[in-house]
Amino acid sequence: MPFSLHRATWPPATPLLIRSPSTRRPLPVSPPLLPLRRRFSSRSSGKTEGPSSGSPSFDSVAFESDRLRLDAEARASMAAAAAAAADPKAWKWRIRKRVWDLMEAEGIARNPRPVHHRIPNFDGAIAAADLLGGLDAFQKAQCVKVNPDSPQKHIRFLTLAGGKKLLTPQPRLRTGFFSVLDSRMLPPGRINEGCTSVGVAKYGKPIDLDVKIKVDLIVIGSVAVDPRTGARLGKGEGFAELEYGMLRYMGAIDDSTLVVTTVHDKQLVDDIPLEKLLIHDVPVDIICTPTQVILTNTSIPKPQGIYWEKLSPEKLGQIRILRELKKRIEQQTGQALPCGPSEKLPPTAQRRR
Repeated sequence: MPFSLHRATWPPATPLLIRSPSTRRPLPVSPPLLPLRRRFSSRSSGKTEGPSSGSPSFDSVAFESDRLRLDAEARASMAAAAAAAADPKAWKWRIRKRVWDLMEAEGIARNPRPVHHRIPNFDGAIAAADLLGGLDAFQKAQCVKVNPDSPQKHIRFLTLAGGKKLLTPQPRLRTGFFSVLDSRMLPPGRINEGCTSVGVAKYGKPIDLDVKIKVDLIVIGSVAVDPRTGARLGKGEGFAELEYGMLRYMGAIDDSTLVVTTVHDKQLVDDIPLEKLLIHDVPVDIICTPTQVILTNTSIPKPQGIYWEKLSPEKLGQIRILRELKKRIEQQTGQALPCGPSEKLPPTAQRRR
């Protein structure tokens, strides 16, 4: 039975916990990890001593201060990009803004606020994460790649508490590449800290392009997602697509690797035009909301790697690991890789404490 979505009747009065848009077939869901359900402490640990990525001591205050400073550099520019009528991607910004505005207006947005220009945190993020944690695909996975954003924090907790390897990108790939972390690398009682950017930087092991690793499941953050097609919009910086492309280059994932997102039901939309999606846009196979699990049966092709002809000189200049990869491929092939058109990069979000 075809799935239909109408804004006037969404979400449904009676939540459908497990369904597929095209068939409404039950999805394989294992018993939820109820003993792991807990909330996180937001207290900062200050400057601490302990393992770190390359230093015997790690200054968490300095790391967090630097991260917030870099995050605050360009919010106005991102808003300007969203308002640019001549921007061929302006339709994406209209959908994003509508969702961000709705979440703030209806009181479902959660800190960090405002949710504009970020992967928005939402009321029910832990419930959505618990549904994801009950999926067979998650419980059987040994290595899970999870984005570092706030609404996916509980998924990172479930990954570490479940004895799995957590693969997470270093913030905006600006300090390196990916870091790997598992519970054995953490001091007792520090799993909560390991779910944060500070904790990953402090205890995680940075990897490079030569590491042989198999990723069994990808968890990705979203601003908006279409449950009928699996089409997804992120916050507009393109890092999820670059991370996916580099994992494809490393052989860590392939077309069969499931991509899952967690969102609020209000982030489900029906107006992402498939014909306007780009070749590097990453679709999702499964959507978990606080009330339901949706199998999208997406027919959108997954990216096969990095599309250099789409990558601007500005983005390349921003990410060292990409420059290293480009240089390596050019040396191996003896040919110069193409470069995309110049662009004004959108900034990252400013946080209010």
